[in-house]
Amino acid sequence: MKKLHIVILILIAVSIAVLISFTGDLTTFETIASARQKSGKTVTIIAHLDNTQPIEYNPAKDPNFVSFHISDTLGNKARVVYHFEKPYDLEKAERITLKGKMNGDVFEITRKDGILLKCPSKYKDDPNSAQKALSQN
Repeated sequence: MKKLHIVILILIAVSIAVLISFTGDLTTFETIASARQKSGKTVTIIAHLDNTQPIEYNPAKDPNFVSFHISDTLGNKARVVYHFEKPYDLEKAERITLKGKMNGDVFEITRKDGILLKCPSKYKDDPNSAQKALSQN
């Protein structure tokens, strides 16, 4: 074989190895019920804050502990424990994307980037404000 063929085969092998290493980081969105079935595995859930349950946060006692309840689109509910400070405007979030592990009935988030809030748009209720902001740009 020529040296060029060997170099090309090595590049292909390296490319395959890189692609395989990235597949371990890919996540799919789960429901709360399917996350319970994958207990202990890291999953991503999109849910809504359950406003019928209180948010437990006492910064004087433990500033790195927040507990709240969520519900998904299928009506399943779970308690969430977030091991960092309470996210700003948690109560106003329309949708919450959570990345963590389900342990029993508790969804635990151990990474700071494990929670992402989708807050309501400030232009949602007033289309005139949206039009005015767009025309200024």
